[in-house]
Amino acid sequence: MTDPGRYLAAMEATWPAAATLECGPFLLREGRGGGKRVSAATAQGIWDTDAITAAEQAMREIKQVPLFLIRGEGDALLDAALSQQGYAVVDPVVLYASAVAEFAPLENPLAAFDHWPPLAIATEIWAQAGVGPARLAVMERATGPKCVILGRSGDRVSGVAFVACHGDIAMLHALEVLPNLRRRGAARAILQQAAAWAARQAATTLALAVTTANAPARSLYESLGMMVVGDYHYRQHAE
Repeated sequence: MTDPGRYLAAMEATWPAAATLECGPFLLREGRGGGKRVSAATAQGIWDTDAITAAEQAMREIKQVPLFLIRGEGDALLDAALSQQGYAVVDPVVLYASAVAEFAPLENPLAAFDHWPPLAIATEIWAQAGVGPARLAVMERATGPKCVILGRSGDRVSGVAFVACHGDIAMLHALEVLPNLRRRGAARAILQQAAAWAARQAATTLALAVTTANAPARSLYESLGMMVVGDYHYRQHAE
């Protein structure tokens, strides 16, 4: 449960880049507008400042601002080197996970349901939150079992999330609840339905990533019994 590498691998598989490219000791990702997760470079070997420079140039050649993913203590030296080169920390993230069996079943079976491909109303909710075609393309690229969870509050659609499996881990992404329907249990219902769907796929763990600053979401996840299992952040070039 506490091996961060398992969750990072699941995140990579369930929210995949459009393409990857090896540049010396770095793995580069081509995001095509799909967000930082699918656009950041990671170290996978012994690097030096020349290798960083080469990775920067390669990212610029695919029209991306140089961006590196820093994964805990293993990337501490890279983190320090990028800091010295003027890279700023952006979007510190915490990984949460819980056993699927720990989630209570939905009291109201109409409060959320899973489906694939996404209904038009789901894409509309995402669009309102800035999750547009480029991120929908990321969801399409995921090759394992996957679904959209649509939440309901009363007789109204309240929120949406994407869930996909990698091995025994189901990762939840792009959770959005309509602003006027927040704090009414919509996100909780979506997570409970995500756990129920994951169990049907033989997944044993439900996991997700959330920015460290998102205190309301973190409070919800902890109230559901989810535990912190890792963290990461990005270093982005000033350009």
